[in-house]
Amino acid sequence: MSGIHPFRVLRAKPLWIANGVITGVLALLFTVFYVGANIDPVDHMKNLPVGLVNADKGAAVGGEQVNLGARITESIKKSTASGDKIDWKVMDEKEMKEELGKGELYGALVVPADFTSATTALTGAATTGAPTRPTLTVLTNQSAGSVGSSLARTATTQAAEGASLQVGKELMSQGGTGQAKLPTAARVLLADPAAVTVEDGHPLDSHSGLGLTAFYYALVLVVCGMLSANVISGQVDHALGYTHNDMGPLRLHRPLIRATRVQTLAISSTLMAGLSLLMGSLVMVGAVGLMGMHAAHLPLLWLFSVCAIAVSGIGALTLLAVFGTPGMLVVTLVFIGMAVPTANATTPIQALPGFYRFLAEFEPLRQITGGIRSILYYDAQADAGLTRGWVMMAVGLAAAALFGFGMASWYDRKGLHRIPAETEPEKTAAAA
Repeated sequence: MSGIHPFRVLRAKPLWIANGVITGVLALLFTVFYVGANIDPVDHMKNLPVGLVNADKGAAVGGEQVNLGARITESIKKSTASGDKIDWKVMDEKEMKEELGKGELYGALVVPADFTSATTALTGAATTGAPTRPTLTVLTNQSAGSVGSSLARTATTQAAEGASLQVGKELMSQGGTGQAKLPTAARVLLADPAAVTVEDGHPLDSHSGLGLTAFYYALVLVVCGMLSANVISGQVDHALGYTHNDMGPLRLHRPLIRATRVQTLAISSTLMAGLSLLMGSLVMVGAVGLMGMHAAHLPLLWLFSVCAIAVSGIGALTLLAVFGTPGMLVVTLVFIGMAVPTANATTPIQALPGFYRFLAEFEPLRQITGGIRSILYYDAQADAGLTRGWVMMAVGLAAAALFGFGMASWYDRKGLHRIPAETEPEKTAAAA
């Protein structure tokens, strides 16, 4: 017994400095990752993919074949109004539906088949009754992300309204159309002929969280793996006798079973792989069975969930094995701090600053979200994110195994063995 009161440790400057540096850096990094990524998505937006479809069949006007839809799509494609923020992809209706159904488009602008005929009909002097406005259809795609869909909707609507005004200007400037005989209301309508309507381009079930269930489901899988790694790491150390286990007021300790760092990591990883079967099953039961989340391809969803938890958990165990106690901070930054803003779920990658786009290429949550989104929203199409999800999980598992077991083996060869809890008092007494 030293006779020193425990609260006197608060006078120790190293205690304040060490904890101040760690917690301060953590607070700063989380602020940078979370807030910095989402301050101004419109300004950071670059090449957001949006479809541009001209289904207009054209019409004969004054003995000449005219296709106003082609003029509109060409002018939008060449327009510099949106700079490089929107990547207009000219395609037909079939391609557009396929791309929306894979989450590769955040929206689309469709010029209907009767656009030219309906527009030129407004110039007819014999028009009677209320004129019918042609329409330009803006399609949204919440399944690709609500923020991205909203950004695409705004840009597409502005482009459609601008195109309508341009067409109206051309029609008003044409002579010999009998415009003077039109009613005033018709002439006003002719100046801005097209009505812009907004529709859902890839409707989702009402129990799909407006396109966010895939993200939250993936986040649950990653968090399960990450937190379970912390639990498993501690429990394995306790089972081997290297640490105490406090259960309320009780402190439990087991006899020492000496194990190398490689053996300890192998035991923890095996336990994680086995328990992933349980956790993956319960996550799916909770989300689909209890909460009513819409989901199809349940066997595939279960398998992907189990593998996602296992890979995330083994990756976290690797960082804990290599970095020790600070490893949990590294795990939190890698699997949460850097992962959530770059998951391509709340904010699209195309609306993130360059640094965050780089992180998104390998951050685990983005890959897992893509795979879950494909299963839930896109009929488990391989090229809708499912293949990338499987491949990147395999790469992540291989990288974790090489890094974790490689570093653990190096520690063992260097004699950097762990000090068992039961030998600490003896070594302390010997040192004294």
